[in-house]
Amino acid sequence: MLPRSRTLPSRIHHGAVRDYNLVEERHDVRHYLQVEVQPKVSESEAINPQSNYSKCFDDDGRLKRTGTFWTSTSHIITAVIGSGVLSLAWAIAQLGWVAGPTVLALFAIVNLYTSSLLAMCYRAGDPVTGQRNYTYMDAVKANLGGRKVMLCGLVQYLNLFGVAIGYTIASSVSMMAIKRSNCYHKSGGKDPCHMSSNGYMITFGIIEVIFSQIKDFNEVWWLSIVAAIMSFTYSTVGLGLGIGKVAGNGGFKGSLLGISIGTVTHSGTVVTSTEKMWRTMQALGAIAFAYSYSLVLIEIQDTIRSPPAEHKTMKKATVFSITVTTVFYMLCGCFGYAAFGDLAPGNLLTGFGFYNPYWLLDIANVAIVVHLVGAFQVFCQPLFAFVEKWSAQKWPKSDFVTAEYDIPIPFYGVYQLNLFRLVWRTLFVILTTLISMLLPFFNDVVGILGAFGFWPLTVYFPVEMYIAQQKIEKWSSRWLALQILSMSCLIVSIVAAVGSFAGVALDLKSYKPFKTTY
Repeated sequence: MLPRSRTLPSRIHHGAVRDYNLVEERHDVRHYLQVEVQPKVSESEAINPQSNYSKCFDDDGRLKRTGTFWTSTSHIITAVIGSGVLSLAWAIAQLGWVAGPTVLALFAIVNLYTSSLLAMCYRAGDPVTGQRNYTYMDAVKANLGGRKVMLCGLVQYLNLFGVAIGYTIASSVSMMAIKRSNCYHKSGGKDPCHMSSNGYMITFGIIEVIFSQIKDFNEVWWLSIVAAIMSFTYSTVGLGLGIGKVAGNGGFKGSLLGISIGTVTHSGTVVTSTEKMWRTMQALGAIAFAYSYSLVLIEIQDTIRSPPAEHKTMKKATVFSITVTTVFYMLCGCFGYAAFGDLAPGNLLTGFGFYNPYWLLDIANVAIVVHLVGAFQVFCQPLFAFVEKWSAQKWPKSDFVTAEYDIPIPFYGVYQLNLFRLVWRTLFVILTTLISMLLPFFNDVVGILGAFGFWPLTVYFPVEMYIAQQKIEKWSSRWLALQILSMSCLIVSIVAAVGSFAGVALDLKSYKPFKTTY
């Protein structure tokens, strides 16, 4: 049986010891603010409730968390190895053989270090016995407070919203690639097989409307495992095709400094010195996006059982996940660049750098779509939970917001339907789908998301919270080192953002709303 919700408003608690106030049950309706229904206990257990309490509940009064090293790893890999891996060959092509792998390794090291700092902030004060922070915003509030809480929430949830748009675009591109690959194969390469992406985005949106009704983060663990397997599947296919292409070429393509000024691209444009600069900046954003998962780290950590202490399990899961993904990133990015050189496509499996075997490309693109279905949920569940918690606190007596209705589903059991959750999550998916149809620029969106979320969520807040929690003295050598790291990453984020927005500006010159074809 799946664990009960721990992130939705039905389990709102305040403080280490929670006040359980029963709300009247009416027929088949249960309110979100109702307490957890505890199992029946015998008379002997009732005499000493504490012994039974510890078996069923954690120290914050919530049902025992069941997450492990492996479930945490699957969540992280699902979040990290996303569509970003497919743009790495293009990113390395902009930077060259020297800067490309070096930047990739540096981003991995920074993410590994700051993620370990952030994992220490899951509990306020003592990392073992301190009060739990259920969300990234809670951690900022406990350690920093003030206006930084609102700033964190704004950046985090806007970034989650943006990731949903990016994944919708990426999934539609992969769905089209399947259709185009088969079309190209049947025509013998004579038909360019141009088509609109709108229908595929709508299809992905319909799928996400259904999966978005999964109640909370805890209940998407199985989807994360499936998505993680899919991410390894298409990454391995991309790597294998890259190695095969290199072998077929008889050597490595590419240059030390990346794409040269004067190179004619696939679209027929000539790379100028200014465009070379924009492309280099945009590549930094693409690499930053490929590692973006800090914005859901605390939410993932809140699913982990203890003992051992949650931060220990999370650090192990982070080290393992980042190491595995970096190896995959290096292999996919470098072999993709070695295969195509300066003309590496923006999306390795859908940019039609590879044409055969077309059936293998179809399998890889199906894996991408399945993975993105799961990744969409991993990133959006924290945003869903935030809105639903706020709404339940705002309108605690509204049946529309707080009431749950038992709906029996064959072969599943009883599903607890909430009307607000149904309407709000459906509208959210519709909105992200519409925006995706308006701005279907894969590489540009990836770069903007990476630039926008990297510094504040991956570096600034973890560093500042760690300084506050450990009471590191201002102007000490350790404090200065952390500030230098933060400022350096800020500069990288600004540069990447400028390059990505410049890319959007160039794309908009030949853009017609809702009429984009590939």
